[in-house]
Amino acid sequence: MNQIFQVQGMTCGHCERAVTQAVQSLDPAALVKIDRTAGQVEVESGQPREAIAQAIAEEGYTVAA
Repeated sequence: MNQIFQVQGMTCGHCERAVTQAVQSLDPAALVKIDRTAGQVEVESGQPREAIAQAIAEEGYTVAA
């Protein structure tokens, strides 16, 4: 399932890696595409939306509802 999240606080490549690793810790096969300037994270995964948002939030980023 393809899901798009609005994520605030991503400012650099390290942020992108942290978000990608957070998502892939839930689903190692997840495909993650990040558009840092738009603040969008696109995730292709079978994991529930809430679980993915929580994993990103635990890294210190704000996920818009």
